[in-house]
Amino acid sequence: MVTAEMVKELRERTGVGMMDCKKALVATNGDIEKAIDELRTKGLAKAAKKAGRLASEGLVISYIHGGGRIGVLVEVNCETDFVGKTPEFKQLAYDIAMQIAASNPEFVSREEVPASAIEHEKEVLRAQALEEGKPEKVVDKMVEGRLDKFYKERCLLEQPYIKDPDKTVQELVHENIAKIGENINIRRFVRYELGEGIEKEQCDFAAEVMSQLGK
Repeated sequence: MVTAEMVKELRERTGVGMMDCKKALVATNGDIEKAIDELRTKGLAKAAKKAGRLASEGLVISYIHGGGRIGVLVEVNCETDFVGKTPEFKQLAYDIAMQIAASNPEFVSREEVPASAIEHEKEVLRAQALEEGKPEKVVDKMVEGRLDKFYKERCLLEQPYIKDPDKTVQELVHENIAKIGENINIRRFVRYELGEGIEKEQCDFAAEVMSQLGK
């Protein structure tokens, strides 16, 4: 059985993200040394070491979907202008923009989620668990588990990648760091959906026609 402590230890030893660490441990039946080898084979440990390097080049790319109904702008950074102009990097940025259009995240990562939003979500989840009649002693663990689902839905890096749901967007980025050899960072994005936020008036067309006829 893979425990949170095992995941934490592997993360501390490799610098790789928690989801990647957990998957490596599951694949190696909880053997930490084999899990390290697994991550190195995939290049993720090497990619994690590059994550602290400054990435200020790259590009801002756009994606328009549904005949103009959804539009996305996303800034994806790398370390050098040369890499930012490569077809591989442009394709990655395009795929990320398409991901944002399809999955509508609110944040890049869980670190961006305001503490107030997390506390509010915990209160809602706790109330739901109690309403379901769950014992008080297990409610907090249930809340943490359901909070992970909240992050996976709202945070871009934790969402399943639309072209390959077996991997997360974070794993996609790490794979490209290992392949390209530079740190890659999704800095920010904005997503527009036609009519979003507009309270549309519900018209009774039959009544409107009758009123025009004076009836």
